[in-house]
Amino acid sequence: MADNVELVRQLLSEKSDEKTKVSGERFFKETVRLYGVRAVDVRKIASSTFKQIARLSKHEIFDFCEQLWQSQIMEEAMIACHWSYALRKQYAPEDFTTFECWVNRYVSNWATCDTLCNHTIGTFLERFPEFVETMKTWCLSENRWVRRASAVSFILPAKKGLFKENLFDIADRLLLDGDDLVQKGYGWMLKELAEAYEEEVYQFILKRRAVMPRTALRYAIEKMPAEKKREAMKKV
Repeated sequence: MADNVELVRQLLSEKSDEKTKVSGERFFKETVRLYGVRAVDVRKIASSTFKQIARLSKHEIFDFCEQLWQSQIMEEAMIACHWSYALRKQYAPEDFTTFECWVNRYVSNWATCDTLCNHTIGTFLERFPEFVETMKTWCLSENRWVRRASAVSFILPAKKGLFKENLFDIADRLLLDGDDLVQKGYGWMLKELAEAYEEEVYQFILKRRAVMPRTALRYAIEKMPAEKKREAMKKV
């Protein structure tokens, strides 16, 4: 197992580039650790190394992911996300504890938050909707990334029009959150839900526009018709 971790790190080091590293750091307000590897190359490394351990048990692969997360290096976390999503057909209810642990312990920026939550956790929730209620407790976390995760984990389900009432509930719980990245997270969730329920999302926003942070509001109405955008942005 250790050899597999070292292989990933060796391949990332070989593809690292200082210019890419400096460019990547500009996307984050917080300090991030990077090799400086292009996203396309990270995906290639993730795919090629996965083939070498695909026959391992889910537990062994999750242990591999844990080691990558522990480094707190962006590209290693991205590979861990790729690996956990590659195992989606094997997900079981008990895996929620693992995913929750990763969010609480290791997620430290919007990129790792969204990559893990959009795909791994979002797919898990579609398969095991009984955990949707548990996700609502994340809205109360002191950890900004857990609160963002409570919304962005539903991006893919929202695109499909799933969990509508639950998503409105989550948006209400996060409505007055003062963190702009949490605001962007639930605004994004509403934007995707509007693909299937535009009028209902629009009415939800109109009823709350007096107190809804403008950052969240702008995200939520991004794909709506110009007339609805103008009305939603009116100050009341």
